[in-house]
Amino acid sequence: MTDFNSLYETNHKIAERIKIFLYMIKKRSICDTQVTNELFYELLSMIKNQMEREDRDFFKEMLVSSTSEVKVVANNFLSSSSEIKRVIKQYAKQWTYNNHLRIKDHQAFINDTNEVFDMIENHIILKTERLYPEVRKMRGE
Repeated sequence: MTDFNSLYETNHKIAERIKIFLYMIKKRSICDTQVTNELFYELLSMIKNQMEREDRDFFKEMLVSSTSEVKVVANNFLSSSSEIKRVIKQYAKQWTYNNHLRIKDHQAFINDTNEVFDMIENHIILKTERLYPEVRKMRGE
């Protein structure tokens, strides 16, 4: 049984950390601090773990559902999740080296970071408004 309160709480924590991280990186000198680096990796870890949990808890069950609407929702979110994972991997590869942020062009880093985290925030909103209610409906909760 999925603890939806825990999922909502983790999504909220991710969204909060995104806002804090985006605020912190506005100033170039803050980008090189250990605190920023730790927050960055904590955030990536939280996002990865949350997506893996959702993959494990929802999609297998949804894809074998007898309802085509449930399968469509599952496929859409799986596709979106795969794209986000790919983008995060590419983003991290570009902006990190040896588990540290490596920022050569501050404005490009800000632009890329805003783009990636906007995508993640939008995904969180869609999950809470569409995916979680669909899973609950499918399970009769």
